Amino acid sequence: MSNFFRGWDVIRIIRLLLGIAIIAQSVRSGHWGLMIAGILFSLMPIFNIGCCAGGNCSAPVGKVKQTENSDIVYEEIK
Repeated sequence: MSNFFRGWDVIRIIRLLLGIAIIAQSVRSGHWGLMIAGILFSLMPIFNIGCCAGGNCSAPVGKVKQTENSDIVYEEIK
């Protein structure tokens, strides 16, 4: 249970508040289909899931090493 409350940042709190607001608005207006979206948006920050939760959105880091004295080779384009 303590893992759910670890690593919360501002964006994660905003996502949770927006999910709760969607649920509240769907109850007030009677659009029960919208409640599914509100529940989804509320569960994503609680369980810390989403596109970038696992670091899947970042580009891989290149493993090219350059030494201090290495010459840069330029190619002439005609």
